[in-house]
Amino acid sequence: MSRKHKSEVKAQRWPTDNSGSAEATERFPGEAAAVADHPVNAEAALSTDNQSDDDAMAKLQAENADLKDRLLRTLAEVENVRRRAEKDVSDTRQYAVAKFAGDILSVADNMERAIASIPTEVRKGQGAIKTLVEGIELTEREMLNVLGKHGIRKLIPVGERFDPNFHEALFEVPDATVPHGTVSRVVEPGYSIGSRPLRPAKVATTRGGPLGTDKQG
Repeated sequence: MSRKHKSEVKAQRWPTDNSGSAEATERFPGEAAAVADHPVNAEAALSTDNQSDDDAMAKLQAENADLKDRLLRTLAEVENVRRRAEKDVSDTRQYAVAKFAGDILSVADNMERAIASIPTEVRKGQGAIKTLVEGIELTEREMLNVLGKHGIRKLIPVGERFDPNFHEALFEVPDATVPHGTVSRVVEPGYSIGSRPLRPAKVATTRGGPLGTDKQG
């Protein structure tokens, strides 16, 4: 075989240019197209992943805000329940003695009447009678102190504006020197427990004077 013929055969077996790549493209067009499109598909996939992450983050933030709102509402409701429970307990403690206190008021009335019935000269005298009067007065003061410890207060509203919640008007007295509806006399003292009336004070009110205000004096 001549040297020239060998060189031609070698060139046919091992091409030195890029004709192989072109030939491969012609033989496998689908694979070549897939390879050419791969960078675009990767970018699209990355964009889709980013969008999914954004949607997931937005969903988590919305759920977090909703849970926070529910938590605040629950805490507020718990606080309201606690305050109502404390008020109920306080009212129960304060007003539990109302019936007993109402029954004991007659004792206080009798003691007050007993003291009022003692003549002034007897009070100023000496001896056993004076000691007895002082004992009765001391007992009355101590009973009022005990009632006061339970929120019970004696009402003697002379000079105050008539309040139908705590006063019971028995009659009117003409008096133009004080505002109309002023309590001028207490026939029987009243009692209150907390902010509620336990027994209204029986009073006399004035009429004929200038019209007063709704504010109690």
